Amino acid sequence: MIRNLLFSASVFALGVTGALPVGAQSVSGAYLAGRHAAVRSDFSEAADYYGRALARDSMNVELLESAILANLSLGDVDRAIPLAKVLAAKHQESQVAHLVTTADNAQRGDYDGLLAQEGDGAGIGPWVDGLVKAWAYVGKGDMTQAVAEFDTLSREPGMQGFVMYHKALALASVGDFEGAERIFAANEAGAAGHTRRGVIARAEILGQLDRNAEALALLNSSFGGSTDPELEALTLALEGGEPVKFAQAPDAKAGIAEVFFTFAAVLRSESAGEHYVLLYARIARYLNPRHIDALLLTADLLESLEQYDLAIAELANVPASDPAYHAAELGRAAALRRSGQPGRAIEVLQQLTRSHGDLPSVHSALGDALRAEDKFDDAIAAYDMAINKTPDTNPQRWVLFYARGISQERSGDLDKAEADFRAALAINPDQPQVLNYLGYSLVEQGRNLDEALNMIERAVAASPGSGYIVDSLGWVLYRLGRYEEAVSQMERAVELVAVDPVVNDHLGDVYWAVGREREAEFQWRRALSFVDPEDTDSEADPGRMRRKLEIGLDAVLSEEGADPLSKVSTD
Repeated sequence: MIRNLLFSASVFALGVTGALPVGAQSVSGAYLAGRHAAVRSDFSEAADYYGRALARDSMNVELLESAILANLSLGDVDRAIPLAKVLAAKHQESQVAHLVTTADNAQRGDYDGLLAQEGDGAGIGPWVDGLVKAWAYVGKGDMTQAVAEFDTLSREPGMQGFVMYHKALALASVGDFEGAERIFAANEAGAAGHTRRGVIARAEILGQLDRNAEALALLNSSFGGSTDPELEALTLALEGGEPVKFAQAPDAKAGIAEVFFTFAAVLRSESAGEHYVLLYARIARYLNPRHIDALLLTADLLESLEQYDLAIAELANVPASDPAYHAAELGRAAALRRSGQPGRAIEVLQQLTRSHGDLPSVHSALGDALRAEDKFDDAIAAYDMAINKTPDTNPQRWVLFYARGISQERSGDLDKAEADFRAALAINPDQPQVLNYLGYSLVEQGRNLDEALNMIERAVAASPGSGYIVDSLGWVLYRLGRYEEAVSQMERAVELVAVDPVVNDHLGDVYWAVGREREAEFQWRRALSFVDPEDTDSEADPGRMRRKLEIGLDAVLSEEGADPLSKVSTD
């Protein structure tokens, strides 16, 4: 049944592909416009056009299912509900309609309706249906039957950890914190118990059991000292002995929302289609509007579908008073950047530094946004703040030094850049991106080439599938005068990143160095064909490529005052 729903969602993504429905002469314009909007993932327009078509042919099954998909994807579950009920009344087996009626019953607290629906032979999928059924019994107050349902489902191979995680949440929702903690302590919740939500749920449960020291130790070991307003509030409450609420799934409706979020997260990690995952995330949000993780996932999915306005609107729903406001604003800034509005993104992040300036992630995000706009001095200042606010014990601190080092290098301060790259390597000695960047920088400066070679060889060993790192290895061998060795590495790099102008240009230089001049000229022409004139960050130099084609590499090196190929320095 999950496969059938995936098919339904794929149909929505591509547009309904069957013949026009009966009576299409009167609805064909709106129908085809809806299909076209669906192809572009324009859910609002698709819902509008399918609604117009349904106004003329209200009982058409294909139109009903398409309209349900459009409205659910848009997040307008209330508008999808009556359409789903029409399909159900027509005894049509529609997984998307079942999703919507499940959401409707759960929202209204109609747990008898949920149980009746789960027994009608249709469904979403065995795992989702089973968990919804168990939570429905929780909603009815029948914990004996709820536990039996969880236990029966947990015996099925595949996702036992997720089932036991939900059993723990269900027990906690009715005050059985001892039973919930036994599941976590035995690691029966599996991977779900180690997610952010799982760790916070367990910390809240330990707080309910007055085991605050254990809860604090759990938070520290799980998040490595990193914090944000939500974690900080929980930590302060635990440290101060204040009452800690169990907020992750306090009732059956929130539990069912968690079912849909859990599966949305699993499906996203397994690279399921964004349209499909979005349906689950939307229902999680509908049933629990305060489910910030579902909101962030929804916005991320909308971004992936290039529905930036919808993503930005979704993130704007989080009030400034919410502990997750900073996360939503970081997401909104990312969506603005991806939608081609970097200036607005920087404004959002600058405002966030004023309201949440104690968070390193805010300054780091501002640094990234400024660096992308070539505002390197401002980016360096932002990274300075991020580094100063990040504990020395945080193992991810290397990322900040690496990012600041790139900004230092791009601004022309090579000494400070090298210091930052070496600081990053002191924290994470085998990080391939840092090894490659510093090694390549040394090669370009003609310094410490043997050390650069060692760094880049280590980077290739750690990331052999990266064409850019393999290119660096070939290039340092070339700069060392080891031309024959450089050929195989450069050829491999071009296999990995076939249309990169810089890599193709490098291969041309290497071919020239070993006397394969025709092949060199071919590679320079290829490199020229791949140059993007709008890419101002590229190292590609089309003028130099053309000059090499005119007079050859040896003559170009002579014009530049560089050593001839036979006298490359090995210093």
